[in-house]
Amino acid sequence: MIEVERLERKVEELRDFGVDLLSKLIEIKAISPESGGEGELKKAEFLMQFLEGFEVERIDAKDERAFGGVRPNIIARIKGKSKKTIWIVSHMDVVPEGDEKLWDTPPFKAVVKDGKIYGRGSEDNGQSLVASLMAGKSIIELGLEPEYTYALAFVSDEEMGSKFGIQELIKRDIFEKDSLIVVPDGGTPKGDMIEIAEKSILWLKFSVYGRQTHASTPHKGLNASRMAMKFILNVDEELKKRFNAKNNLFSPPHSTFEPTKREKNVDNVNTIPGLDVSYMDCRVLPEYSLDDVIDVVESIKNEFEGEEDVKINLEIVQKNSSPPTSADAEVVKKLKKSLEITRRISAGVYGMGGNTCGAFFRQAGFQTAVWSTVDNTAHQPNEYCRIENLVNDAKVFAVLPFIT
Repeated sequence: MIEVERLERKVEELRDFGVDLLSKLIEIKAISPESGGEGELKKAEFLMQFLEGFEVERIDAKDERAFGGVRPNIIARIKGKSKKTIWIVSHMDVVPEGDEKLWDTPPFKAVVKDGKIYGRGSEDNGQSLVASLMAGKSIIELGLEPEYTYALAFVSDEEMGSKFGIQELIKRDIFEKDSLIVVPDGGTPKGDMIEIAEKSILWLKFSVYGRQTHASTPHKGLNASRMAMKFILNVDEELKKRFNAKNNLFSPPHSTFEPTKREKNVDNVNTIPGLDVSYMDCRVLPEYSLDDVIDVVESIKNEFEGEEDVKINLEIVQKNSSPPTSADAEVVKKLKKSLEITRRISAGVYGMGGNTCGAFFRQAGFQTAVWSTVDNTAHQPNEYCRIENLVNDAKVFAVLPFIT
């Protein structure tokens, strides 16, 4: 297949372009306002410079908290022979750096060494965004017409629920109903597995109300911090007992219930807090209903309030579930074929605990596959992208719209 060989050579020629572009993107912070950032507008405006030859539109969702008052989404298309579209959907936003002391290099200063590009957002999701753009540039620069329309979506707000990104675009009917969707926001180090299912996601917020007092007179108050710790451990243990099924499609093969964020309470050591606000991240196997999980938490809350004479407020921060994509779906077959041609890989299928844009596509009835080649350093200190993964994934994306 002469086009495959030409496309692979062209992608290789764009290696330095890809490394340079990803390095520059890392240095443009695109953190959600919920996490203390300005949003994605500066990154989107920068990316618009590199879309010559594409049919481009920018779709903004209003968000007064963000820089410029909007959360931008970029759509870039290369028309194919068929009206059917293969979409590569990546996200521009990144998570905060976390504890900077744990980084060996500055989180928002790209460092290229040992065949890797270090920096926050390098793997999640800059690698795939740049790889999909490299693939499109290769098609354009070679003057090729793909069998299917090749479309890129660079979206906002993936890290905090996609309200201003994928959910907004689906609401506006941007994606044709017969579209094939690839979300390169999860994968394996060998690139040999295609994700076809995601666990349901449930984020819970617990506000535990005690009575603030001096730490030397605890009998005069009620320690909200202690009550919160006891309560959340009870929730953790009970949920693991009640929802203990295993499904080997997923890794790990069971539901997970993890206490995570804890908001600041008192400023000084010698005051017992009267309010503790904590969160739990639940990733639940599709065998279970999220409403059943919530009912169990409510039951534990009511019992704990009665026993400890404490008030707890439960808030659902995020609740989302989606049906799986069939292992025989067209998008999965085409992606497998592209992997066989470009990488000599015979890919399998799996499910993941992480939540991607794919869940919203599946809810809306789209064939969706999640795939990329990653070492899974997302959200970690010293996050990196392997340059070989960047280039090799670009080859897979470039060939994909030519597979009939």
